[in-house]
Amino acid sequence: MNFEIKEVPIEDKSVLRNLLELYIYDFTEFGPYDVDSHGLYGYKYLDLYWTEEGRYPFIFSVDGKIAGFVLVRREYLDELGEYCYSIAEFFVMKKYRGLGIGKKAAFYVFRQFPGLWEVDEMESNKPAQLFWRKVINEFAHGEYEEIRKENWNGPVQRFRST
Repeated sequence: MNFEIKEVPIEDKSVLRNLLELYIYDFTEFGPYDVDSHGLYGYKYLDLYWTEEGRYPFIFSVDGKIAGFVLVRREYLDELGEYCYSIAEFFVMKKYRGLGIGKKAAFYVFRQFPGLWEVDEMESNKPAQLFWRKVINEFAHGEYEEIRKENWNGPVQRFRST
């Protein structure tokens, strides 16, 4: 199985837009998402990944076939006085789940952006919580903390990538 991950150039923005529709459709299991009058969910932050500093879009593939994407963002945390990376969105197509593809993609971006990381999951998304706890525990060799934030409804794992 040949795994490849690459940053998405603006010319491929439509590919990421299409994948986001699949992702949000899957996500309706955990939240109140509806399509618009055109039958689309839309993703209001998409353009920012090519216009705003600190946003990084990646698509990954297996044997040359698109398998998912990860959107990374960097923001300043006032309470800690430092920048932090986070997973804004993360999607592995169902065909590729359970094969270690998500872990490979996560490890790649964690290594690509050394520093403080926070990964948050919705309270209702139990599969994501299990996945991220396992992946982060392995990546960080158990050196992470799980916190709750006032402005988020769910667990947040905080760790450092070196």
